[in-house]
Amino acid sequence: MGITGLGGVFFKCNDPEKLREWYAEKLGLATEQYGRTFSWNDPKGSSVWAPFPKNTTYFSPSDKEFMINFRVNDLPSFLEEIRAKDVEIIGELTEVSYGKFAHILDLEGNKIELWEPVDPPITD
Repeated sequence: MGITGLGGVFFKCNDPEKLREWYAEKLGLATEQYGRTFSWNDPKGSSVWAPFPKNTTYFSPSDKEFMINFRVNDLPSFLEEIRAKDVEIIGELTEVSYGKFAHILDLEGNKIELWEPVDPPITD
């Protein structure tokens, strides 16, 4: 009994089809009608569930009450690739003990966190 992991991220948007197309074209996130399923095989990866205070500015400049974090391989190269596709990158790449981070805005102004973890990369 009890929680065994993060089952998904679900959110409202103005135009789901257009947003799915943007993620596929700009970020290479292949999706289907219901989104994308990611498989996690221990010890290859993990997901984080973390509530933030109502007055956090960490999600800024987005005014949404959520932020999605995507794991990526080779974050510096990925940033070059999406910059060429006119994806809005917020701030600079930062590096901490558990990985590299960068932030972007999607088509509807949602702040997205990109994370290259220090653990082994996830492959499909």
